Amino acid sequence: MFPLLFSLAHAGTLAGVTLPDTATVAGQTLALNGMGLREKYTIDVYVGGLYLPTPTRDGAAAVALDAPKRVVMHFTYRKVTRAQMLETFLEGFGDQATGPQKPNVDKLLAVVPEAMYAGDEISFDYAPGVGTTMSIKGKAVATVPGAEFMRMVFGVWLGARPPSAALKAGMLGTG
Repeated sequence: MFPLLFSLAHAGTLAGVTLPDTATVAGQTLALNGMGLREKYTIDVYVGGLYLPTPTRDGAAAVALDAPKRVVMHFTYRKVTRAQMLETFLEGFGDQATGPQKPNVDKLLAVVPEAMYAGDEISFDYAPGVGTTMSIKGKAVATVPGAEFMRMVFGVWLGARPPSAALKAGMLGTG
């Protein structure tokens, strides 16, 4: 059992992207749980990385976890436009984007840049008592409080309707 857990937490390289084996969120060291590739129409768009305090292969458990955690989107495609990112986020948020979370979704979407280029990163850090912070190229641009919002954001990749099954599986270390 222990070799399996340790194998989930090592740094990895996927599609030419190497993510560090640890990250720090809210003063806690997190381990790289896994990496997955987001492809659309056979084009590599970004590598997603999931950092957790304890490795898991269970997406629902990772989403529900009320502890520091991070999702990183490391872009590999030459240019992803704001319109493309907004469409993808809204699709991922689903009906929640128009419900009670709409003001929070709007706050997050308002800071999406005009474009992201190969090598750029967007990260989502969750810290209990603080909320979910979106950072672009290492700079925090918006924080939305609440565990409910965090579950919605992390559910984009790890929930029932991820952008792709392969991306989710990779981030959970099962792909």
